[in-house]
Amino acid sequence: MPKDVLCEVDTCTYWGKGNHCQADAIYVVGHTEEPHESEETDCKTFKPKH
Repeated sequence: MPKDVLCEVDTCTYWGKGNHCQADAIYVVGHTEEPHESEETDCKTFKPKH
């Protein structure tokens, strides 16, 4: 996993100090056939903290 994958969602299990993602892999899907903006995508790696 690249060390420069950043995430500001601190309610995610994989969120780490300094906004670094700690997941082993990232899964992102598009909401449109050919997304051109970040708003047209969604991170499916998110897992809420308990």
